[in-house]
Amino acid sequence: MTVPEVGIAKEVPVAHLKRAMGFRDLILFYLVTGFSLRWIAQAAAAGPSSVVIWIMGALAFYVPLMFTVLELSSRHPDEGGLYAWTRRAFGEFPGYLSGYLYWSSNLPYFPSLFYFTAANALFIFGHRFDALQNSQPYFIIFSMLALAIAVGLNVVGLNVGKWLHNLGAVGLWVPGIVLVGMGIAAAHLYGSATPFTLHSFIPSTHLRDIIFWSTIAFSLSGLESASMLGDEIEDARRNIPRALLIAGVLVTILYIASTVAMMLALPPQEIQNMQGIIHAITLVATKLGIPWIATGIALLITVGCLGQAGAWFAAAGRLPFVIGIDKRLPPAFAKIHPKWGTPYISLLVQAVIAAVFIFAGQAGTSVVGAYNVLVSMSVIAFFIPYLLMFAAMIKLQSEPAGPEVIRVPGGTPVAIALAAVGFTTTTISIGLAMLPADDEPNKPLAVIKIVGLTAAMIAVGVGLYVAGRRK
Repeated sequence: MTVPEVGIAKEVPVAHLKRAMGFRDLILFYLVTGFSLRWIAQAAAAGPSSVVIWIMGALAFYVPLMFTVLELSSRHPDEGGLYAWTRRAFGEFPGYLSGYLYWSSNLPYFPSLFYFTAANALFIFGHRFDALQNSQPYFIIFSMLALAIAVGLNVVGLNVGKWLHNLGAVGLWVPGIVLVGMGIAAAHLYGSATPFTLHSFIPSTHLRDIIFWSTIAFSLSGLESASMLGDEIEDARRNIPRALLIAGVLVTILYIASTVAMMLALPPQEIQNMQGIIHAITLVATKLGIPWIATGIALLITVGCLGQAGAWFAAAGRLPFVIGIDKRLPPAFAKIHPKWGTPYISLLVQAVIAAVFIFAGQAGTSVVGAYNVLVSMSVIAFFIPYLLMFAAMIKLQSEPAGPEVIRVPGGTPVAIALAAVGFTTTTISIGLAMLPADDEPNKPLAVIKIVGLTAAMIAVGVGLYVAGRRK
């Protein structure tokens, strides 16, 4: 493992980590973590203006993020990714805070992803289990089973867990591509379900629609995920930037194409949040005389989301591991399984806390309300480390870069400008994420849960840091 001067402690051996991910695995990892079907429904529900917002999001956030990760991962391809970059740029505590918050933000993210998966899994059985769509026990039980699958395969080893990630990429991308084809077919046979006029492409300034902008930025995140596994990737300095560029282009194209396709198939007001894409495919498949395809798509979405959970579980689980190595978390977090070569303590602790969030997210609200609260919590806690990462990009421009480093085209001035744009977009997205969804029945409680639980996560992290520093 490469050990920088400011990074993972030198005296702790981490040679037992296995380089299990090749170039193909890396591309699929980016495709499964960088693309999510659940954001397509939210985008399409906003109408044709969402296409403009996708393009704005790509320019203001996705492109700066892609080039920031590309250069930083090439400069410092170390285990922990974002944590190692921030620590090198600003020192111990900012690095710890970025790693801790990135990790803790995934704790509410997992339940929100599992809720989405559970809602779409019901379509595998047609309409026989529609009554479970608002059943809290069903969503909790499903989420716990999905969590067990994601945890189990990752603990056994990345060489095993990566196959769930790879299947997840197929499970997410095939429905997206099918949706594009079916949307075009529906528009050809029956006309577009959504009128596309020049005025309809102008983004609305209503509060409800502005809040949606932060979700778009959140949906475009994830390009830094594979860098958390730097020491488990074959030739990380070369393969990460190559895979990043390929996946970045593909993700952008499919997001925009599938959003337009959904609007071709359904008017925005009929698009549901958690079941939007499978609902659209079911309706269009019935019109086209192929209703059976909806069952297969629902199964693919379920597998895809399980693979996505597994990939994010693997990436986030490396952060307590490297922070443990740096002695800012209990030493047990730095342990590697003697047989499987995985940071199993870190992964298991993450699983236990994620299980707590599965139950806590349901308190005092509906299934949809819990989903919205969990997404908002994820956005806020997830984006604070992004602020530090973009700032680190600017700070590290003062360091010399060797010939092996892949730089941002245009050099330091362009790198600083892109990082500044990404920093600004991230700041705005954090502010918007604090506002409750328009259809939330108990807005004050939602705000308290979003802000309060996020603040509690930060407080716990600071407390752990202080306790570790005293020891």
